[in-house]
Amino acid sequence: MADLTDTRSVPSSLYIPARHAELLAAYCLDAQPGQRVQVSATTLALPLLEALNRELLTRGARPVLRIEYPEQLDDFYRYASDDLIDQLHPADLYDMGANEATLRILTPQDSVADSRPERRARHARALAPLAQLRSQRRWSLTLYPTLAGAQAAGMTLPEYEDFVARAMFLDQPDPVSGWVAVRERQAHLIERLSRADVVRIVGPETDLTLRVGGRTWANSDGKRNMPSGEVFTGPHEDSAEGHIYYALPTMVGGRTVSGIRLTFQAGRVVQASAEVGEDVLLSSLNTDAGARLLGELGIGTNYGIQTPSRNILFDEKIGGTVHLALGKSYPETGGVNASALHWDMICDLRGGGEILLDGEVFQRGGQFV
Repeated sequence: MADLTDTRSVPSSLYIPARHAELLAAYCLDAQPGQRVQVSATTLALPLLEALNRELLTRGARPVLRIEYPEQLDDFYRYASDDLIDQLHPADLYDMGANEATLRILTPQDSVADSRPERRARHARALAPLAQLRSQRRWSLTLYPTLAGAQAAGMTLPEYEDFVARAMFLDQPDPVSGWVAVRERQAHLIERLSRADVVRIVGPETDLTLRVGGRTWANSDGKRNMPSGEVFTGPHEDSAEGHIYYALPTMVGGRTVSGIRLTFQAGRVVQASAEVGEDVLLSSLNTDAGARLLGELGIGTNYGIQTPSRNILFDEKIGGTVHLALGKSYPETGGVNASALHWDMICDLRGGGEILLDGEVFQRGGQFV
């Protein structure tokens, strides 16, 4: 009998769930015998979930699958009582504390017009302790290619599957060696970045300075984000001065937000606007006291990803872009900003922008000098 849920017109020649699962279990999660590994996804990722469950079991790990139907979170924001929106159940903390590792599989799906941004922000505040506990364990994030993701990227599903496979090096005989090479290249960038204090970003409608002296630069080599290809740090929380324009659109809770303009003074957003989705932007900025501060400065290094796909996991890695996240810092970078929000926004420098380190050009027109 034909599978009526299968929207593929032509099988992908590159994306194979079993190869993706093997890379996740062996490289990203480093799953070991007896370890409890929680995997979260919607039913749209069922082929990958099945392959990953088998791979984890083969390695002696204890997979715990948290599976939702695609509209479950939207239904929660729409129908849940205020008590459920604003409270975290102790059992959720206990369950997270029992994990040695967690993996979240993104499954892009069709936008929902009523995404309730204010209730979403309130619930993010309630879940902040859970997110903090998760960050203290080994964690990873990946994506399963869906029809909605392909449509958002302007591709057919087979094209999108191949795009995802190439971005993860699944088209190579040994994907792990490909990610090891990424780590080595990025280590050279970090050597120079670690000697810098003042970073200045200049581009269309953009002139922003911030300080990173004494902070640690992280080498994102596919362990936590699959795919990856970036170096990032936590800027000094009170240092951002100037303005920045984010031309590339992002998706937040099923809503498109694009054309974001932010002005910073003493590290804090003092003016904000968006050409599309401004209500989502303003609600997010009011999430909590830390939501108007920068928690991350990231520089994309993956020149194998050059086409925006309207998915932050891929777009923030585009070689020739920088992204700055409002909200929560990653403690390993030395950042101390606390927030329930962590929203990466992408500034494209490929059209003539620059990154300067203490006045010296580090990148021009999207290419490292």
